[in-house]
Amino acid sequence: MENFSIPSIPGEFIWLGEPQAWNLDPSKGLSIRAGEQEDWFADPAGGEVKKNAPVALVTPPDENFILSAKVSVAFAAMFDAGVLHIHYNQDHWAKLCFEYSPQGVSMVVSVVTRGVSDDCNSVEIGKSEIYLRVARTPKTIAFHYSHDGHTWHFVRYFTLGEWDAVRVGFSAQSPTGKGCSVLFSELSYRAGSLADNRNGE
Repeated sequence: MENFSIPSIPGEFIWLGEPQAWNLDPSKGLSIRAGEQEDWFADPAGGEVKKNAPVALVTPPDENFILSAKVSVAFAAMFDAGVLHIHYNQDHWAKLCFEYSPQGVSMVVSVVTRGVSDDCNSVEIGKSEIYLRVARTPKTIAFHYSHDGHTWHFVRYFTLGEWDAVRVGFSAQSPTGKGCSVLFSELSYRAGSLADNRNGE
């Protein structure tokens, strides 16, 4: 797959998993389409491990950074999602998802994987777009969401351990469906840390 760059984010993106389709439009953003039954999830019950959803990843130049995007999802099937993905290796990664619930409602969901995944539903959104954000320090990661891109709400604060190399980026998934298209727009990156990981400031 072709590597690419986004003007607002330093570094070159590479693909982990091949998208069914993708496009980068400077005026609109990055679109990614996942194929049928594609996901990143390691079932804690010992079921099937899936690592086949397309993920566009970049290696940030900064130890402390904040990445955010407006995420718009064409929901069709249960667990369809647009994802901010942070990746250390095949066994240590996490994702902040804007996901379609079994009840047919869009939600903010987080998954943290240390060998196996845990899965936590956070809040119902009830529309097809939301802002998501990842804030990383060498020891910690914080997830937030926002309705307007200005006021941020806490989702999760955790660690995957201390690693020298980290990659972060964007993904689409369709674990139970025939595919899912996601648009990531208003892409933003900045070096630095939040003053308070829990209140999002």
